[in-house]
Amino acid sequence: MKKELFLAIATLVGFVVGAGVLGLPYVFSRSGFITGVLNVILIGLAVMVLNLMLGEINLRTKKSHQLVGCAEKYLGKKGKKIMMLFLLLGWYGAMIAYTIKMGEFLSVLLEPLFLLDPIYYSIIFAMVGGIFIYKGLGVIKKCEFSMIIITLLIMVVIGIFCLPNINPNNLQIFNLKQFLFPFGVVLFAFGGAGAIPEMKEILKKDKKLLKKAIIIGTSISMLIYILFPLFVVGVTGNSTTDGAIIGLGNALGPRVLLIGILFGLLTMSTSFLVVGLAIKEIFKFDCGNKFKCKINDLIPSLLACVVPFIIAIIIMFLKIDNAFYKVIDINGAFIYPITSILFVLMFWKSREKGERKPEYVLKYGKLMGWIIILLFLAGFINELIRISNMFFF
Repeated sequence: MKKELFLAIATLVGFVVGAGVLGLPYVFSRSGFITGVLNVILIGLAVMVLNLMLGEINLRTKKSHQLVGCAEKYLGKKGKKIMMLFLLLGWYGAMIAYTIKMGEFLSVLLEPLFLLDPIYYSIIFAMVGGIFIYKGLGVIKKCEFSMIIITLLIMVVIGIFCLPNINPNNLQIFNLKQFLFPFGVVLFAFGGAGAIPEMKEILKKDKKLLKKAIIIGTSISMLIYILFPLFVVGVTGNSTTDGAIIGLGNALGPRVLLIGILFGLLTMSTSFLVVGLAIKEIFKFDCGNKFKCKINDLIPSLLACVVPFIIAIIIMFLKIDNAFYKVIDINGAFIYPITSILFVLMFWKSREKGERKPEYVLKYGKLMGWIIILLFLAGFINELIRISNMFFF
């Protein structure tokens, strides 16, 4: 395998496989493991097509653009504003979820040494993460790839501990009535569209490999999203906890709890830094000249970190049950479908306004786009109905 192809695949897997994986076992245990697996396959294939659409968009465009820049080019200034709004909402939601769960994990990890409420650990984590985001891309990129490798190795170790303790009965449940229950969390977990422009840059000398890299990278992510819930739900069944790790540690002992918490810390810290940097770059480069001053790194960094920090602390003060799950579920069910629909509209427009012939052309582009729109709208409407039933019936 060419080095550039490997790096492009690793970039996509690194973007996709983050903290969202920790939410999957919980929804799998509530909907039935087989139901969850079918969701991963269905949504994973839809996201693969969506990523291929984004790849074609980038290949039809001469200059390099991130998602907001592509939206402006093909959907105009209104499209840019809508894309920016929903990307910010989705990414802020992700940072809120990471801040909440990191506090819980650090509290459990350090309990023998310090008896502090999780909220204080969340504050410390957010402040340290904010410093890294302020320092910028160079610092984060130096850590990111090694953190991804370590994270995957730890997941293999967790699998080795779990396999002898799996109860096959926990993995045989299918519930048609709960088929769309995992939708929001699964779609959130597959969020990695920001990787596609970076993959194009990595493969700039051999752009025809972009299609292959997207297919392989998304397929690896799908496999991980089936295996990790298999390990956790297979062991903990109905006792699977929000965030997966605490329940797994309760079932298999302190050694697995420690390894699991390290896994959670790595996945969430990596995701927090990547998402925070993406938000910072939106404020820095896509908001006109408003922040073009001597402290132009400070203000975008504060805008990226302070808003999710405040909301996360409020949620923790309110002591909302399963807050991590609820935040990523709402994010995945309401925000991600809208951004995905915008990606499809950009794809269709790029076929009219594209500046160059792409190295690949996705077949049945119109049909594929409508299938994705209808699938994600179904999940969106189902979540609306579910939430309205909770409040009004």
